[in-house]
Amino acid sequence: MSILSNCSPERVFYYFEQIAAIPHGSGNMGAISAFCENFAAAHNLRCCRDAYNNVIIYKPAAAGREDAPTIILQGHLDMVCEKTPGSDFHFETDGLRLQVDGDWLSADGTTLGADNGIAIAMILAILESDTLAHPALEAFFTTDEETSLAGATGLDVSRLQGKYLMNLDSEDEGVLTVSCAGGVRVTGTLPVMRQSGDWMSLELEICGLRGGHSGMQINEGRGSSNQLMGRLLCHLQRVAPFCIDRLTGGNKDNVIAAATRATLAVNENALPGLLRAAGELEATLRRELSVTDPGVTIAAATGPLAPMHPLTEESTRRLVGALVNCPQGVIVMSPDLPGLVQTSLNIGVVKLREGEFTATFALRSSCESQKTMLIERLDNLFGIMGGKTTAQGDYPGWAYARDSRLREHAIRTWKALYGVEPKVEAIHAGLECGLFADKIPGLDAISLGPTMVEVHSPEERLSISSTKRTFDFICRALETWGQEGAIQ
Repeated sequence: MSILSNCSPERVFYYFEQIAAIPHGSGNMGAISAFCENFAAAHNLRCCRDAYNNVIIYKPAAAGREDAPTIILQGHLDMVCEKTPGSDFHFETDGLRLQVDGDWLSADGTTLGADNGIAIAMILAILESDTLAHPALEAFFTTDEETSLAGATGLDVSRLQGKYLMNLDSEDEGVLTVSCAGGVRVTGTLPVMRQSGDWMSLELEICGLRGGHSGMQINEGRGSSNQLMGRLLCHLQRVAPFCIDRLTGGNKDNVIAAATRATLAVNENALPGLLRAAGELEATLRRELSVTDPGVTIAAATGPLAPMHPLTEESTRRLVGALVNCPQGVIVMSPDLPGLVQTSLNIGVVKLREGEFTATFALRSSCESQKTMLIERLDNLFGIMGGKTTAQGDYPGWAYARDSRLREHAIRTWKALYGVEPKVEAIHAGLECGLFADKIPGLDAISLGPTMVEVHSPEERLSISSTKRTFDFICRALETWGQEGAIQ
């Protein structure tokens, strides 16, 4: 028996369970794109798939709705792949292990992929319906949204005729998102030198943090294990000399890092002081992060005297200097919209290889000049330390439109269904709407979705009841689109 068979809307969760069984992490889009193609063929719908594995499915208007303007329905096919420490789950081959707890749907030990699989499921349920009175629909599913926006960037928009877009990649029921930040990924690179000798080893791990979405949760002050490791290493340098042998932290540039590990080469007589200092900082962090990350832990373990190949003292100094001085979190709040983050930076991934240290940042801003400022700031920092930076995946923000027929229709529809007006908000996270608005002149767009929490983390959950209300709203909005006077 299907684990979601008792969840409503039944067809939405039927498709979500099928999607969850298909590995579809970013960069692994072939199977999920083929699934969408096969769906279109099974329902006799015109479909195209491009070199980026983007899929577009076209459905003609229902009888009597031919004069209504075409609506574009859109979501992205990839999911963020995060799992709990020690999990034996393999995102490349395994289907998600779904579980239901009351109103909440989650996955056992991993991200759920409701961001954005629930959008795909809702759209497929709409496309298969032969009773919904809808306008002409263009459903398109993009790839690699979570990493590079490659699908949206490469999409040939000449394949789309619609000028009204409903993006289903938001995470709060009853909220219409109408503007978002732009962003860019920056990678800082620092060349390092190694040496050989015999040392004791000190294994350090900062863990127990909540992690989370670097756009949606960046304003909550959650701890970044990568930033905190820089702080720990700088703190330990004041106690005794050491050389870094290994360092790794975080998995995605757009996820607040939840665990970072380092191995230090130390002299035996320095170990007691270093262990004591690490314990002192752990107590400090637990006080500082008692609200946002009460489980923060600094784990330490020692190893015997043995040959090692750590960084030189000079390379260690430069690496610690770069890491501890990297900004993290909110940089500037919006002066126009109270409570909205305008500019932020997230140290998503740090890696120490044989001859190179890299740090990858997700940089977001709704102000282009501040985005440029942060890129220059990072370049200056790594340059001082003897390294360099590169920027890629730059995507535009999505500006608020004062006049929007689609937004006003959505507001009226929500109020007619639920008795209250939806919230209309801008967000700090990035959405593909910015790229689409840049490519399609005159595009009128909104973004919405059901309630999800802790996205981009193994604690990700989706509200089942919220999914039903959101799906009912989308169907009603489609039924009355072009007949706005019919909304009751």
